[in-house]
Amino acid sequence: MTKAYGSGETAVLALDSVDVDIARGRFTAVMGPSGSGKSTLMHCLAGLDTVSAGQVWLGGTEITGLRDRELTRLRRDRIGFMFQSFNLIPTLDALENITLPMDIAGRAPDREWLEEVIDTLGLRNRLKHRPAQLSGGQQQRVACARALASRPELVFADEPTGNLDSRAGAEVLGFLRDAVDRLGQTVVMVTHDPNAAARSDVVLFLADGRIVDRMTHPTAGAVLERMRLFATGGDGATGPAGRAGDGVAVERRGDGVAEDREGDGVVAEEA
Repeated sequence: MTKAYGSGETAVLALDSVDVDIARGRFTAVMGPSGSGKSTLMHCLAGLDTVSAGQVWLGGTEITGLRDRELTRLRRDRIGFMFQSFNLIPTLDALENITLPMDIAGRAPDREWLEEVIDTLGLRNRLKHRPAQLSGGQQQRVACARALASRPELVFADEPTGNLDSRAGAEVLGFLRDAVDRLGQTVVMVTHDPNAAARSDVVLFLADGRIVDRMTHPTAGAVLERMRLFATGGDGATGPAGRAGDGVAVERRGDGVAEDREGDGVVAEEA
């Protein structure tokens, strides 16, 4: 998968022949220096931006081949989003914000699943509160519940703790971890925070638009040390080939196609 902005000599290569497989039921963090392509990767995987070359698959659906209306439906029904900004509607209470995407789609929520999400995120006593009556951490929990309420195949979280203090941020990360462990969700999180990345199952490191390394069973210290290599000018890249045995394949085969080891995740392929 390649993404370039502009053309000719002024073109900026945001993603440089990236092959990546996100396995189902895992918590994946994406890290790298500013400008490394983290958010661009997430936007392309989520169908929020188009690729210049290559393909993106969500399960058995090639999203790069979908029309705008089909993409809108896919994002609404199969993908959940969390951002730094909570994007809550101030005139709606917490429950109304949580169910808003399904209300717009004219689809009744799965009540049993919705109740489980609400209890997992500790929102039972806040459902009738409007955003102005909630703390920042509580608002992000509502945003998290909204992302999970439709039971999406994949949740993308772009710096979800960026606007929170350390305590509220830790709570939200704990809820994302619970969403994977208890609810079986799949989460991809872009972050600059080694402590946030340490909550994940695997960390992918980007530099200059390429995946240069990955870390399984990460710790905050190990992630911080890895990021220091970027800061000192050495990316310490292990190459695009991933290590086997952790359920997430990041590799380039001879035909330039990423192998989906799990067979049910999200795959980005190089053209």
